[in-house]
Amino acid sequence: MLDKSLPYYHVIMRRPAGLPTPAPTLPAGYVFSPYESGSDTAWASIEAAVGEFDSPGVANRYFRDRYLLHLPEVRRRVLFVRGGGAEVGTVTASWDFTGPRRDAALHWLGVMPGHQGRGLGTALVLRGVRQLQALEGDRDIYLHTQTWSHTAIGIYLAVGFEMVRDPFAGSPNDFDRAAAVLREVRPDLFGNR
Repeated sequence: MLDKSLPYYHVIMRRPAGLPTPAPTLPAGYVFSPYESGSDTAWASIEAAVGEFDSPGVANRYFRDRYLLHLPEVRRRVLFVRGGGAEVGTVTASWDFTGPRRDAALHWLGVMPGHQGRGLGTALVLRGVRQLQALEGDRDIYLHTQTWSHTAIGIYLAVGFEMVRDPFAGSPNDFDRAAAVLREVRPDLFGNR
């Protein structure tokens, strides 16, 4: 869930190429599943449930307008975790263009509230990183997030991402302001840094 009690600041993170990527593991009762026809409804429900969109309908329109135009890529890049017969988590192993570069990028990590705290987010991030490595090669992987996602930032840091000052794919980066907020609410994210 997004913590909208905090000021919203943009955060850019990068996972350097060459880091080992452990195999993702899921708790009993959960499995990874690829995008299938109709999974956009599940994606929309997950992203609305975590607060990324105001409603599943708005999320579904976003997915349809942004992703379904590229269905072969969606099938390779939009990943889910299923539990209890339904999709309960998702991540997208995508890319963004940063000037003339095409950068590997992780997008839209989300886990349904009733399934959070079980390691699904970490498993999805690792699965997304491995999918990006398979599709794009071993290269730096970027993501854009925000202070509202401090729980996800903890996951990203644990699997090798780091907050960076660099801009990415046209997204603003509020490094100093974001770090100040995160140090106050989540000093554990910074350890001895």
